[in-house]
This record gives sequence, C-alpha cells and structure tokens, in this order.
Amino acid sequence: MTTTLFLGLLLPLFGTMVGSALVFFMKGEMSAMIQKSLLGFASGVMVAASVWSLLIPAMEMRVGEGAWVVVPAAVGFLLGMGFLLMIDVITPHLHLDSDKPEGPHSHLSRTAMLALAVTIHNLPEGMAVGVVLAGAGSGMPNISLASAIAVSLGIAIQNVPEGAIISMPMRAAGNSCWRSFAIGTLSGAVEPVGAIAVLLLASVVVPVLPYMLAFAAGAMFYVVIEELIPEASSGKHSNVSTIGFAVGFVLMMVLDVVMG
Repeated sequence: MTTTLFLGLLLPLFGTMVGSALVFFMKGEMSAMIQKSLLGFASGVMVAASVWSLLIPAMEMRVGEGAWVVVPAAVGFLLGMGFLLMIDVITPHLHLDSDKPEGPHSHLSRTAMLALAVTIHNLPEGMAVGVVLAGAGSGMPNISLASAIAVSLGIAIQNVPEGAIISMPMRAAGNSCWRSFAIGTLSGAVEPVGAIAVLLLASVVVPVLPYMLAFAAGAMFYVVIEELIPEASSGKHSNVSTIGFAVGFVLMMVLDVVMG
C-alpha cells in the first residue's frame, strides 16, 4: 500500500520532469502544430479523467438514492469550477501565449507570473490524485488502488507535453537548458503537494468523497475550458488539437476501464 501510494503521488511529477527534459534534445521553439496537438492531448486526458475517474464514481457511490444520486456530483462540480474561477481572479498570472497579465496588478516578474499560471493549472490535477488515493485507501468499493494509479498515470502522461510546453519557451526566451528544465519541473511540484494535502485531510475528505471527486472534476474542467482549449483552438492547425483531444480522451478512458 505504501509503495502504491508513493507511486501514485510521484508519477505526475515524473511525467512533468520527462517533458521538461526534452529541452536538452530539441533545438529552437516548439512548432505551433506540435504545441496545439499536445494541448489537445492534455485536454482530452483531463476531460476523460474527470468523467470516468471522478464524476461517474461520485454518482456510483450514491446508487440507490434515485434521482438524488446526481446531487453530490452536480454540487461538487460547480464548487470546483467556482473555486478555480476565484483563484484565477485573485492571483496575478501570465499565460504562455499572452503578454498581458491577468488578475490583480502586481510587480512580479514575467517568470513568476508564468509559474503562478501553471500552479493554478496543476493544482486540480494534484487534488484529483489525492482524492482518488484517499478513496482507495479508505476501502471505498467504487475506487480501487488500480483505478487510482490509472488516474495518476493518465495525468503523468499528459504532464509530459505540459512540461515541454513550459520548458521550451523558457529556453527560446534565452534561459539556459538547466534553468528551463528546472522551471518546467517545478511547475509540476504543486501536484504532489496538493495530493498530499488532500491525503492529510483524509478523515475529513472520505465522508464527503462524492463531493470531493466532483469538485476535482469541476476544477479540471475549468482549466480545460478556460486555458487549454482556447490556446489549442486559436490560429492555424486547430484541427490538429482536435485529433490530439480524441487521442488523449480515448487513452485515459482505456486506462481507467482496463486498470479500474
């Protein structure tokens, strides 16, 4: 159990490290086509994980309650969306494809605001890993350790392109390979931190697990709708991002079904 727990916590960060390490092997900026396909892929994985690994189990836990089965999923989902909206509004941050900061005015550096944007992005993924691990550890029949690892593995896979999308523009902007790699890797550090925070609150989380599962799903959907899809769909090659989305969605769906 302990080994599985550590594996589930560290897999997403390892995926980010692998993606960030591509800065040592690829020269120049990442092409728009590759970047859009990777953004689409990440979106597909996150949507599939939200549906198959979070929302459906949240409703299955309330089987036998009739129409009320959907209440925890609906309430938790909206709370997750609202929470990320609040964080997005009150935190100064800068997206990779923009020169205009969002949130309140700040004197933070461009690098610091980019890091905050990525932190906002990765926080719900860490929460999702933490809540499914908490559910599996508590013996919930709807969430097995294998399905929890499937969520962690799926997020790790989508973190590979995310790590590259962070580190390579840093390198193109004039940073060294090692600095770019470090910034890319640190962008994923919030995920195990978020997961551990949820696990530490397991005694509180488990009684409201259906709401927490849906909360994580809502937060992940917010990131996909607010950031990933607009970036993937703007300009040319938007059809490539659509293909990437389909591949990511199917891969995560298969992982969840096969390992769950």
